[in-house]
Amino acid sequence: MPAYNLITILIVLTALFGYINFRFIKLPSTIGIMLISLLISLLIFLIGFVHPEVFLGITRLVSTIDFSTALMKVMLGFLLFAGAMHIDIHLLRRESAAIILFSTIGVLISTFVVGGLMYLVTGWFGLQIDFIYWLLFGALISPTDPIAVLGILKQANIPQTLEMKITGESLFNDGVGVVVFVTIYEIISVGTQQVSVPQIGLLFLKEAGGGVLFGLLIGYIGFWALRSIDNYIVELLITLAIVMGGYLLADYLHVSGLLAVVVAGIVTGNKSMEEGMSDITRDYLKKFWEMVDEALNAILFLLIGFEMLIIHFNRALFGLGGIAILVVLLARFVSVAIPIALLKWAKPFEKNAIQILTWGGLRGGISVALALSLPKSAFSETFVSITYVVVLFSIIVQGLTIGTVARKLVA
Repeated sequence: MPAYNLITILIVLTALFGYINFRFIKLPSTIGIMLISLLISLLIFLIGFVHPEVFLGITRLVSTIDFSTALMKVMLGFLLFAGAMHIDIHLLRRESAAIILFSTIGVLISTFVVGGLMYLVTGWFGLQIDFIYWLLFGALISPTDPIAVLGILKQANIPQTLEMKITGESLFNDGVGVVVFVTIYEIISVGTQQVSVPQIGLLFLKEAGGGVLFGLLIGYIGFWALRSIDNYIVELLITLAIVMGGYLLADYLHVSGLLAVVVAGIVTGNKSMEEGMSDITRDYLKKFWEMVDEALNAILFLLIGFEMLIIHFNRALFGLGGIAILVVLLARFVSVAIPIALLKWAKPFEKNAIQILTWGGLRGGISVALALSLPKSAFSETFVSITYVVVLFSIIVQGLTIGTVARKLVA
């Protein structure tokens, strides 16, 4: 099917499901759209028992969508930039120590806890997958996704500082998580004997540190360009160029494009908005990027729901997915508790911060995309299936209950 037709179908379905959710179901937009697409997927699966040709036709259509490329190369840069534009730099500075530890050491702790526990558990069940591959799974499942939960947290009236910790961490740990994933994949590709600890450190530093520095560069180039003119159409195009051109060039320079667009988004949303734009331009840009954020999030969660049609499941994989849910929650608890213990002597934390950060650490599209990006093999099929189970639990169960949990814990 031509790409234009496929995009048209996705947008029509997203609009239809969004309307149904807003008019009748009244769940948070992204969760509601995903639930509807999941129910439609189940209906298509049941229809397949009576009309197999219908099921096969639809699954062939869904399989033509390269979810990993669509998210990692097209959508995620826009989503992270839009999210970063709403970050208050002054509040970010006050919470910077916690955010840095959560999004770096926290991701590494989670990666090793998930990898180690899944290796032990699956070994007891006789599933032989090398430890390095479970580390790869730990890396892809560790980044948290705030998309489905931030609106609920705002309604729960949690402390602004805690909301900033969740938002800031999730924006940065997406980039760091991908860097960790890429680093482990590089080690697997060349062989563990061929890579030393200093080489791993240099690769991580180049990807992550280079991404942050490159983001500052393109953010301030954008600030200079925005400040020098007063035309909201051209200025809107400049922000699009920052995201698209910056992401493309970061990939060419082999630095993290995700971290680059996050940093550039923070610069644009603060310095450029405050010092480089007229009130009219500021209003247009805020509304434009809010629309981009909402629209792409809706399409993303629609795709997550329909991906169920092409992911392989069986009873054993569902059981393994259930174990992975518990392991990921435990890893999240440990990866939050250790940084808080390190920082607690220097500054106080909010009441029940560990519990809220643990339950509010949702997994989302980036984990599914990284799992789907793995080359086809026996272990990759297993990783895709259990990742999908963890993500569905995270979005549906944690996403729908985090508001209630947060309200009770901060009371």
